[in-house]
Amino acid sequence: MRRSLLLLTAATTALVLAALLVPLALLTRSHAADRATADATSRAHSLATGVGQALAGSRDGGPDARRAAAGIVGSANGPGLPRTSVVLADGAVLGPATPVTDAVRLARYGRAFTYEPPAGGRTVLVPVQGVAGGTAVVLVALSEGQLYAGTLASSLEIAGIGAALVLLGLLVADRLGARLVGSARRLSRAADRLAAGDLTARAEPSGPPELRLVARELNHLADRIDGFLAAERENAADLAHRLRTPVAALRLDAEGLRDPAEAERIAADVAALERSVDEVIRTARKPLREAGRTVADEGARRAAGARPPCADLVAAARERAAFWRPLAEDQGRELACEAPGGPVAVRADPAALAAAVDALIGNVFDHTPDGAGMRLTVAAEDGGGGRLTVEDDGPGFPEGHVPARGNSGGGSTGLGLDIVRRAAEESGGSLEWGAAAAGGARVTARFGPARP
Repeated sequence: MRRSLLLLTAATTALVLAALLVPLALLTRSHAADRATADATSRAHSLATGVGQALAGSRDGGPDARRAAAGIVGSANGPGLPRTSVVLADGAVLGPATPVTDAVRLARYGRAFTYEPPAGGRTVLVPVQGVAGGTAVVLVALSEGQLYAGTLASSLEIAGIGAALVLLGLLVADRLGARLVGSARRLSRAADRLAAGDLTARAEPSGPPELRLVARELNHLADRIDGFLAAERENAADLAHRLRTPVAALRLDAEGLRDPAEAERIAADVAALERSVDEVIRTARKPLREAGRTVADEGARRAAGARPPCADLVAAARERAAFWRPLAEDQGRELACEAPGGPVAVRADPAALAAAVDALIGNVFDHTPDGAGMRLTVAAEDGGGGRLTVEDDGPGFPEGHVPARGNSGGGSTGLGLDIVRRAAEESGGSLEWGAAAAGGARVTARFGPARP
């Protein structure tokens, strides 16, 4: 924008100055020509008077009279002076040689005038009447340089004034452009900070009224977003806190079971549920900036000395498969888990990774009939990181369905795959889905490599 403003100012200023200074230069040139012509005319009339008096002293225009007239003409010629000649009635020329043209013959009729010869310049002709033998003609010839003497310096001065005005206009435009660009850049930085999750970022209104209005509206939008998020997080925390009562009831029911092994297993599940509820409450109570951080903020966490997230994808898959296997056996499902013998380190929080695996397995239980088997496959990526693929023997995704948050296609909330997608993308990976080889659904979550 700054460069465009400079170009626009330069073009506009140049056009305006051209419209003003070009006529001024032409006027100066015309004025110089008129002044030189007036001076030449005055010189011609003075010379005509002197020559007329010298030639009038002799009735026949003898040699003495001509010598006197020639002396007058010679004094009128000199370096830098217009070329001055006198054409006598008999065709003789006093001073520099000059041809007897139609203009000279016209002047002999007693008419003084000025004309521009084809070779350039300007010539003044003044008749001298009352001399012996007829009418003599005084010619004062101005060359192009004498006619427009001094106009070059004037033109250079005018051009210098124009250039100075253009530079002044560019300087003013540059300062104005710097102000506009600076205000726009500060506004952009504030918007970038808001987009990165820093809801404390605010734009300082500066610059022209339009940019100040945008800055105020951006600050108002940030305040509204901050308020909405705070309200939503409070609602999430309140809802999670309400789960404490039914979870406590489940614990009491588990403790009342007669089978100790069954009671211990259910109590462990209830404890895990309590931990999940507590984690939801803690996450909802965190400051918005801290809760909104992702892997994109890893550089800031490193600078602050925080340890980058790291988890073992193999351990998470085996642990969660073991957790869900009793329910799978109860429903007649086969739950297979294939994983390498060693760990596959990925860049993810262990709790978030476990929640992602739970979401993938839970989707199979929610959207396939009893007896439909599932397979978990863990593999290491060539460039680092890992890949988790979950396939089932169910009906698969509906035709044309694109899984998205709030759109599951199976009557649920649609949050399961969104949880997996967020965990994969925050680690630098991705989420893919499609049809399995057996005709069911296949979901592949790729996780980025763990950093030391």
